[in-house]
Amino acid sequence: MAELFNKSLKSYRIKIDELVRQLHDLTVKIGHEEMATTVSDLRNRIKEPYMFVIVGEVKAGKSSFVNALLGTGKEICKVAPQPMTDTIQQIMYGEKEEIVEINENLKKIYQPIEILKEVAIVDTPGTNAIVEHHQEITERFIPASDMIVFVFESKNPYRQSAWQFFDYIHEDWRKKIVFVLQQKDLMNEGDLRVNMNGVKEHAEKKGIFDPKVFAVSAKMELDGLTESSGFIEVKKYINDNITGGRAPVLKLQNNVKTSKNINEKIYQGVLDRKQQNIADKEFRLDIRETLDEQEVKSNKQVDVLVENLLGTYDAITRKTGTELKEGLTFTKLIKRSFSSIFTKDTSAKEWLEGLSTNFENELNTSLKAKLEDGVVDLAESIQQMAKIIDLKIQNSQTILKNNHEIFSSIAERRSNILRELQSTFKNFLQKSENFMDEELFQDKEDLTPNLGIGGGLAAIGLILTALTNGLVFDITGGILTTVGLIFAGVTVGLKRKKIIAGYNTEIAKGRIRLEREVTEKLKTYVTHIKNRIDANFSTFDEMVTTEGEEVQALEETHLKLDKDLDDMGGELVKLL
Repeated sequence: MAELFNKSLKSYRIKIDELVRQLHDLTVKIGHEEMATTVSDLRNRIKEPYMFVIVGEVKAGKSSFVNALLGTGKEICKVAPQPMTDTIQQIMYGEKEEIVEINENLKKIYQPIEILKEVAIVDTPGTNAIVEHHQEITERFIPASDMIVFVFESKNPYRQSAWQFFDYIHEDWRKKIVFVLQQKDLMNEGDLRVNMNGVKEHAEKKGIFDPKVFAVSAKMELDGLTESSGFIEVKKYINDNITGGRAPVLKLQNNVKTSKNINEKIYQGVLDRKQQNIADKEFRLDIRETLDEQEVKSNKQVDVLVENLLGTYDAITRKTGTELKEGLTFTKLIKRSFSSIFTKDTSAKEWLEGLSTNFENELNTSLKAKLEDGVVDLAESIQQMAKIIDLKIQNSQTILKNNHEIFSSIAERRSNILRELQSTFKNFLQKSENFMDEELFQDKEDLTPNLGIGGGLAAIGLILTALTNGLVFDITGGILTTVGLIFAGVTVGLKRKKIIAGYNTEIAKGRIRLEREVTEKLKTYVTHIKNRIDANFSTFDEMVTTEGEEVQALEETHLKLDKDLDDMGGELVKLL
């Protein structure tokens, strides 16, 4: 039966070792060296006995407690008036007494003591030790422990540094903890009972259910006063809850629990990354919606502007058309012809030239005035949108902070990308050439010098004005050239209907061209500016996409490993 049990344990050790290896791979993948070291230590100790880790402040009597618990009558852990434990001492079973120096911070002490066949005892430096790195070393050893024995001085079990270390053990690792008040021989029974109750109440407030508190005197135990030393109760607790064949299974259970704890720590960090990724996606969606809304708003402004232009165009061309129609009557043409011979009145040719010149001046002047008003509104709207986006970048939500416990490097990378985005976008807004468009500004080499020395935002209005004024000149110039040719070809009344019809045709064509080209050019410009602004976020977008994929992969890994550990924990319960 025992052989079968041992084979079963060996099989479980192999399975758990594989799960811990997967956990180690996960810690390496996320780039957390300290956690990777912790998991590596956990894996290396999977075959070791159930491990007590003795912790407490300097001179709390930890080493004396270990010597008394082992009951050999020998000073296995050195005891002296000054602090003696300057390294971690792991006491394990061995056929002969031996001390092996593992490194400057750890030694293994082998002793042929029966209880050490089932448990190993680790004596640690004091939690308030002055020796450099000792608390850090102790904290590294805690995760691989199976039970923590917290030793206090009976006279004063309320030192802040000791309870701060307790918080680390309990909150971070959820280890099984028992409390020992050492040196009870230095106190009267009443005061000792008060302190025992005080420790129990303090532990309960910190979340320990039914805390186990023992009062012992290592001196009394070593002096042979076993009945009153308090060690009988401690040894009974160990026999009832740990030894007697249960320790190997409990060891594996604790290994699974610690692995689950580490896996959960990682997952909590992954959740922070996930929330940050969601916030970043929402931020980008907000930016895109802002740009889309601005595009719609700007296009509506363009429509209104074009409508006003067409209204002005219609009024001027209609008035000129009426004058042309009335002036081309047979009577008026004959009258002008004869009057110009005998008087200083204008001839028909001069009248037509004047009509053409007035038409040209009024059309260009009026359209340009309308354009300037409309373009100012359009430019101000684009500028305001750009400033809003700049503000949104500055106020983007940060969930994953640079001091994050696990993913500080990821947070720092995001912080750097966001800072670069802020700088890039500000520079983009300050450069007027970013608001130029070669496709829209062909053959306008004289445009750039007119932009002035203002930033890009200040230049938008100038650029738009130059663009639209150029359009008006091109469009109306073409119309007026054709109309001028019509005027120039007039002969006395013979082509009146044809001339008026030709005028109306050219005016209609000009109207269509004015509407189409101004609308198309301005809306294309608005879209190009929108796309150029959005292009500033390319690096940020790459980060968000990559981060989303990484978070999903980590989440899937966590869930699978968590399920496998749960299943393993359930199987181990059946062995007890």
